[in-house]
Amino acid sequence: QVHLVESGGGLVEAGGPLRLSCAVSGSFVSIGVMGWYRQIPGKQRELVATVTRPGTTNYADSIKGRFTISRDNAKNTMYLQMNSLKPEDTALYYCNVDVVVAGVDGNYKYLRLWGQGTQVTVSS
Repeated sequence: QVHLVESGGGLVEAGGPLRLSCAVSGSFVSIGVMGWYRQIPGKQRELVATVTRPGTTNYADSIKGRFTISRDNAKNTMYLQMNSLKPEDTALYYCNVDVVVAGVDGNYKYLRLWGQGTQVTVSS
């Protein structure tokens, strides 16, 4: 099994920083694209940022210049450094990870996994 553990959410004043982490553990062959998504109650989950294994990043326009996604492949961990937070950044943040696992039949299987979510609340 593969597990995703998110941490780092919390309450912060507008303009302040927060850093989210997503650690991958368990039995897997490799980790591909990792990403952060967020969801506000009543709205669809939206992409925040993604990072490939070599480090290529992609950001939503709403957070460009304020958030930085990164990963440490040796630690199987992804980060989201969030600066200049705004009240509209308040949401439940989820990590999303593509992993390859070995099946019982010896074949490789591709899985897309979600973390449990971590709440980020920005006060005005």
